[in-house]
Amino acid sequence: MDRNDHSSQRLEPGLLLFNYKYENEEAHWFHAHRGIELLYIYNGRGEIMAENQTYPIRDHTLVWFQPYQLHRVMVPPAQGRSYIRTNLTFDPLFLEHYLSAFPFLEKFFRRMWKGSLQKPVFYEMQNTLIPDLLEEIDHSINNSAADKEETIGFLMLQLIRQLQQQMSGVMGEVDPLHSRGGSHVEQITEWLDEHYKEPFSLEALAASMHLSPYHISHVFKQFAGITLSEYLMQRRVSEACILLANTAKSVQEIAMEVGSFSPSYFSQMFKKNKGISPEKYRKSIR
Repeated sequence: MDRNDHSSQRLEPGLLLFNYKYENEEAHWFHAHRGIELLYIYNGRGEIMAENQTYPIRDHTLVWFQPYQLHRVMVPPAQGRSYIRTNLTFDPLFLEHYLSAFPFLEKFFRRMWKGSLQKPVFYEMQNTLIPDLLEEIDHSINNSAADKEETIGFLMLQLIRQLQQQMSGVMGEVDPLHSRGGSHVEQITEWLDEHYKEPFSLEALAASMHLSPYHISHVFKQFAGITLSEYLMQRRVSEACILLANTAKSVQEIAMEVGSFSPSYFSQMFKKNKGISPEKYRKSIR
């Protein structure tokens, strides 16, 4: 059986899928998952495309795909070289009750789950504890002990902690000198998340926060790294991805639900963000 086909398994709520150190001569696939996918590549050369950005594959590369994030892995055949990797795909809710006692780790995990990542690919991970933790997870999954789920949860916490340490330079906390601006961005984001289905009004947003429209736009771009319009597009497309993956609603119905758009405009917006049409995206979900 071609282990490239592992992605056809369906992720049930609260569960995880784990494929440890499996090997192919090559790999070509294009899909998205309902859950978070962690891909650790021990050996391989090729490229990964995520959200229209392309990254090279090297030995000991770690890739973190957020839920519903469309991605493509291309590993061409090469003489004397195989593609060896571990896949861990899990429902983010699986970790929620384990993280409740660790507020800073929980905050980091939520940013990895729902936040805007500069890039999902991280290199030279062989000197971290991550490969060892993946091996321990494999042993625990194949164990029939009564505390199996608890052990896996504990190992997952350690895995997230390792990611937090490794990615602190990429996802650093907001500079304390700018904490007020960071707080404003959180409030702006909350407002946008609450009102994204409505026609956007910068004046209404500014009035709700008692700030000028210019200050709102400036501080959001400074701290979030994207404009208000770009965030709104990402938020609407993200909601559309969930509906495409989990409902039988038509593209026309989804276009109306996420912003009262015409089907043609919605399809253009979706393709600009994801690189494929809503219909093709629906077929790619695993």
